Amino acid sequence: MSTFPIVIADPADNFGTGRAATLPAGDDPFAAGREVIWSGAQNLAVGSVVFSDVLESAAFPYTEIVVVRAGRLELTVEGGSRRVIQAGQSIVIARGTAVRFDAAPGTWWAFCASTGTTSAAPGVTELPADAPLSPSSPPPANLLEGPVPQCRSFNAFTDEASRVRAGIWDSTPYRRILRPQPVNELMHILAGSVTLTGEDGRPVRVGTGETIFVPYGTLCAWDSDEHVAKIYVVQEVGE
Repeated sequence: MSTFPIVIADPADNFGTGRAATLPAGDDPFAAGREVIWSGAQNLAVGSVVFSDVLESAAFPYTEIVVVRAGRLELTVEGGSRRVIQAGQSIVIARGTAVRFDAAPGTWWAFCASTGTTSAAPGVTELPADAPLSPSSPPPANLLEGPVPQCRSFNAFTDEASRVRAGIWDSTPYRRILRPQPVNELMHILAGSVTLTGEDGRPVRVGTGETIFVPYGTLCAWDSDEHVAKIYVVQEVGE
């Protein structure tokens, strides 16, 4: 397990503190352009894909959350329904989906993929940044330094078998002390910025348009002095 959050930056970089790997199945349609920077015992993998071409999959092998970081990705699913995902937008592709990918030159995306069994029906689910948000629970008061924030969220996708959820969340500013990360979480910042600090005291600032992954159990503090909105992908771990 990583001891510090993994920042997913430009594919030309060294991907922070992650470790290179491959997805377990041999039928990965993006194997040539996929880099796995973290994978865990809960059948979850995180990394990036560089792809600028056309590709068809009769049954996509994973449940994969895609956050397009550059370029433009067009998905056409069975029946002819089409989705266009621009930079900064996100979509979930469930395992077993018949889908055609058409990626513009220079396209790459961050991903979080469940590679095990899934309860999600085939299909795609968008994670719209303008989704209507409802009040959600703030961090426990004993972990806060300062006022309790006002948090809101919209959970767009749930897969009970893999214990993966994805959606949109926002919050007023707050500071949270160092504590173990309770879930595996990929975050893509839609607005504002946050500074995450690990047990070694090294701060990592994550701003609008950036993506970060925090593994379960990582000691991490949160400090945001402005409104923050994010796409989240979380996986429950343990009992």
